[in-house]
Amino acid sequence: MRKKTALNPTKQFIFLILLLVLLPFLVLAVQVAVKLFGNAEGIKANIIVDYNFSLGPMPKVWQALAQGGEEKGRMLSQVTNDIGSLSPGYIRIDHLFDMYDTVKRSSDGKIIYDFTNLDETVNDALNSGALPFFSLSYMPVEFGGDVVGKPKNWSEWQNLIRATVEHYSGKSRGQKNLNGVYYEVWNEPDLFGKWKTYGVKNYLELYSNTIIGANLAANVNNFKIGGPATTGMYEAWMENLLKFVTSNNLRLDFISYHRYSRNIIDFAEDLRILQNLLNNFPGFINLPIIVSEWGSEASNSVLHDGNFDAIHALSVIRQLIDRVDKAFTFEIKDGPGSKQFWGRFGLITHEKYGLVKKPKFYALKFLNNLSGERLKVDGEGTFITGLAAKDGNVLKLLLVNYDGSQSNSE
Repeated sequence: MRKKTALNPTKQFIFLILLLVLLPFLVLAVQVAVKLFGNAEGIKANIIVDYNFSLGPMPKVWQALAQGGEEKGRMLSQVTNDIGSLSPGYIRIDHLFDMYDTVKRSSDGKIIYDFTNLDETVNDALNSGALPFFSLSYMPVEFGGDVVGKPKNWSEWQNLIRATVEHYSGKSRGQKNLNGVYYEVWNEPDLFGKWKTYGVKNYLELYSNTIIGANLAANVNNFKIGGPATTGMYEAWMENLLKFVTSNNLRLDFISYHRYSRNIIDFAEDLRILQNLLNNFPGFINLPIIVSEWGSEASNSVLHDGNFDAIHALSVIRQLIDRVDKAFTFEIKDGPGSKQFWGRFGLITHEKYGLVKKPKFYALKFLNNLSGERLKVDGEGTFITGLAAKDGNVLKLLLVNYDGSQSNSE
């Protein structure tokens, strides 16, 4: 029988209740609660840490960040040290082909690739310690005039993908020679371009032509490619993509989607539904799942600037950590708004107002304390959840008290 005890002097370990003692976010979250838990529905927590039950190395799924196209140019150049302090493994970059002047057409009609501007942002990511995770978007205007539409000639898109993969994953002289780069086919296709998985504007056609281009890349390091990066975990989208790649023998190295919700259960429900679907495809049962954008609200909100998003982030990670391979926090830095705090998604305000770090920044940084082996935690409640790690003879416990309605405390 396993011995379930959190404080046993014979174990000679130091018990650190990290969140309750050190993290101010929890205190502030409790202060805003307007009801006692006993008067509300929910399961009370009764936390038990099993010191002898290791779940393997702590999966640091939170060490992934995303930057949107808030403005042209090097958005990360002034925050590389700040980003580095979060220890990201990957930084997601989108708008590759419409904001970095990557594609030009010469007077004689030839396509010219120029990765100079994009390289600057990639170098900033590398300088922060992260590899690039590319969202292959959007369509160069030179290919048809509609940045969220189909190209006039799919071969031009295929050649662009080949050139992009070779430039960043290629081993030849003058190429970046990066190993382990991720390439994601488009960004929120159901929103940006109103793509579907059927009809004239079919994402599956976009996906297959992207894979063709990636397969043309020669003398390259290992890389991953997948999608669809939809605005939510839409079961029909996922099923149609899985059927398509299976029947056409196409690469799908990961499956991805976005999720914005104040309801933490939504994050867990996405995974339950998706895993049930993957179980129907024998070759994809253990397919890596990537949440390539996530947050509390999908639009500007005061929640993004304050303590709410910090607590939300800690609670979301608890829901994702059991199955997700990477969870990309959106986003790193605000765009240039009219004031310092304007409800934008960033972890850091724009340099126009002093690059102020928001509470969510410190929440993600705090998670890095959870090093070592992950331990089994029983007795989580409706609102209180936890993560525990054993690092040598030190036990670390993170408890989060989160209620999206801000109406309970425990």
